[in-house]
Amino acid sequence: MNATDRTPADLLSSALAADPGRPLVTFYDDATGERVELSVATFANWVAKTANLLQDELSVEPGDRVALLLPAHWQTAVWLLACASVGVVADVGGDPSAADVVVSGPEPESLDAARACSGPRVALALRPLGGRFPQPPEGFADYAVEVPGQGDRFVPYAPVDPEEPALIVAGREFSGAEVVERARAEATELGLTGPGSRILSGLPYDTWEGLNAGLYAPLATGGSVVLCRNLDRLDADALDKRVENERVTVIAR
Repeated sequence: MNATDRTPADLLSSALAADPGRPLVTFYDDATGERVELSVATFANWVAKTANLLQDELSVEPGDRVALLLPAHWQTAVWLLACASVGVVADVGGDPSAADVVVSGPEPESLDAARACSGPRVALALRPLGGRFPQPPEGFADYAVEVPGQGDRFVPYAPVDPEEPALIVAGREFSGAEVVERARAEATELGLTGPGSRILSGLPYDTWEGLNAGLYAPLATGGSVVLCRNLDRLDADALDKRVENERVTVIAR
């Protein structure tokens, strides 16, 4: 990645310029058997569409707060980078009543909590291939319905300031620059040594460690992530086979 990258969105732009066809996020859900692989180009396209949804349809502005009530999932990774692209704060597991926008998964308890947000509410079905809800939850826009029609290129209305808040997780606030700097600094500790490194992460996204292993550190080093939800359902032999098949170089769990 480029030394001049100052925000997570910059990291994605550099990855796209360097090798758009390489895998970036490979997602498994071991409760459903789902597997999906996103190249840098495909992931970046989802990010651009989601950023356009945020900026144009949901009318967010730099500094606004988006509460993400979502598990470790490839679509959560998309939302994190979309927020960084617009310049809004991604508040992971944050208080919906204090947020300008809330994004919820399909779990009833998550949807109930999200209704405390007085601003726009978006729900993700988290179905394979980004499928929509059979019946959207009342009071929520269905992400899978809204995002396909958005533009494939994103340009923010205002430049994103890398020193402004970009992420809140487990009560800790980070600027965009801090996310990039910390991801780079901690990548070696994780065992990510540069392009070609491939980390398998079964960590949740509710801590910095989970977000870094499951997204930011591989993005910052030109690596990739095998992001696993419900990894505890996999026995040791099946995990070893996945590590071999996916050419994993390091495991975080």
